[in-house]
Amino acid sequence: MSEDHSITSFHEIIRELADIESRLEMNIDTTLWISDPHGAGERFVSILKGRFGLVWRSAYEALPKTFSNEKLEHIDRIIKKEKYIEADDFKMEKQDVISALVHIIRYKVQGVHDFDQIRGGINRDLKPLLENLILNFPVPNIVFEDDIVADKIISALAKIVKQVILGQLIVLGDVFDRGDEPDKILRILSQKDLKPFVKFVWGNHDILWMGAAAGNRSLIAEALRISVRYDTLDFLKRLGIDISKLQAFAEKLYPGKISGNFKAKLDISKKMEKTLAVIQFKLEEDTIKKYPQLGMESRLNLEKLAELIKNGQTAGLSDNNFPTLILDDPLRLTDEEQEVIDDLVHQFTTSRQIKRLMEYLFIEGKLYHINNYIMNIHALVPSTADGQFEELYGKKGKELLDHIEIVVKDIGENYLAGREQEPFQLAMMFYLWCGPKSPLFGKDAMKTFERYFYRDKESHKENTLYWGKNINNPDFINKLTYEFNVERIVFGHTPVDISKGQKIASANGKAINIDGGFSEAYLNRGHALIQTPYSLYAIILPASDEIIDLRKKKEPTRLTFEMIDTFEEPKKIKDTFVGKQLTQRRDFLMNELKNYKDSTYIQ
Repeated sequence: MSEDHSITSFHEIIRELADIESRLEMNIDTTLWISDPHGAGERFVSILKGRFGLVWRSAYEALPKTFSNEKLEHIDRIIKKEKYIEADDFKMEKQDVISALVHIIRYKVQGVHDFDQIRGGINRDLKPLLENLILNFPVPNIVFEDDIVADKIISALAKIVKQVILGQLIVLGDVFDRGDEPDKILRILSQKDLKPFVKFVWGNHDILWMGAAAGNRSLIAEALRISVRYDTLDFLKRLGIDISKLQAFAEKLYPGKISGNFKAKLDISKKMEKTLAVIQFKLEEDTIKKYPQLGMESRLNLEKLAELIKNGQTAGLSDNNFPTLILDDPLRLTDEEQEVIDDLVHQFTTSRQIKRLMEYLFIEGKLYHINNYIMNIHALVPSTADGQFEELYGKKGKELLDHIEIVVKDIGENYLAGREQEPFQLAMMFYLWCGPKSPLFGKDAMKTFERYFYRDKESHKENTLYWGKNINNPDFINKLTYEFNVERIVFGHTPVDISKGQKIASANGKAINIDGGFSEAYLNRGHALIQTPYSLYAIILPASDEIIDLRKKKEPTRLTFEMIDTFEEPKKIKDTFVGKQLTQRRDFLMNELKNYKDSTYIQ
């Protein structure tokens, strides 16, 4: 028996070594980055379907350089439409289209593993023909000569191109808030045919909802406040959240027109927004007092507000109607507030619909992700004014990020298993949402309170800390890339407004911000980043009104590109972080093989 085991192990080593050597020489997968979709479900879907700019670029890299731009754009249209279409000003034979599509597929599908992945999606009736075309085996002339067969082959090949064109999708967080379809986005990302290719990095708005689902009461009030602020009431219905008790209480508190800087469009939403805001501030300030180690005492505003009202100093307030503010004990909830928040907490923490969404985020999500020697994070690595890594919880740099991820994962395990949470860990989720040293926030404070209740607009300003300055400092970038063993960092969180001349990438191309204000509540534009074996480039997505205008004019969507880097030789798996791990595994197996050769059995 031991002899058979040795033979099997020997053969397994040979097979694995061959597989590793093959993978190391493969081109890297094409990767698409999207950041900060903020509930804009339809826009998110359109980007995934259209693969903005990716189809054209893949055709450009795969096909001979003799292909003109007109032909490339024509192939691009055929792939997107998934059918043969004739060009207006030149002739492209169906045989040439089939050949071009096969070239693109071969460029993307380089090994047995890749080909096996697409077999299941191949049209069953045409499977032998399609496989022979892709594998360069002979096919009957009817494939090219019969129009009906050729049309079907072109449609099937175009579908395969769309399937293989994208090897990895990285979403840099902030699926929630502003738009009303975060659930749609998460359902798409968790579909079984897409899920294996997605890497999800948490944003602070995701952490807000994750902390709320896990039981943080102030985050529950805040998540619901933002929902009513942006009138996403249908979304709350889909989650099974009944806000009737909240609505009745808000109507009772504010029977007339609402005062203050409340943004909701519907009057009832404004009343619920204000009701939840006061509850939220009471709950979060209670957390700040209970855990002084959070270092957020500067956010204790209610006692100051109570003093202003008691002393009649209300000229600086934009709102002085606070029927539930107990002036001698401003952090205490009234009995009716307590009843309302208890009801919402119970609904939020027991909602099956919310749990399904959170399961994806807690299990699949990460605080940061490294691929192809690129570090991907939602916002930042905390740093100081002098370009050093900032310390939090006694840790900094990579150690801090790894520690935070472990804590969030632990909270997720407790939530999904229905176990009681550790109170300080829930308080940490509040800090991660809006704390100044949080790797998900990066400002001195979240000034929601001031924007609601103070007239002085200077008090509304949220001052960005040191990340933006530091990532343009070569010394800090070198420190960062060394700390995480990477060559570049890609992040989102703070929108880049290209209309003001801002660039997506830093001058040296090592720091890339792909948040372009995706949702309607921001710049309504968004950016995407794409890496192929030959290039790394950003795409400036058109705004929604621009797309509508172009459709009315029946003009194609024109994309703006920002080329960040090109590679003379294609990037291989061996050039990546995964390649380094594979190389280490190969070296270990080579040593095992040597041991076999030195053994009596092999001799």
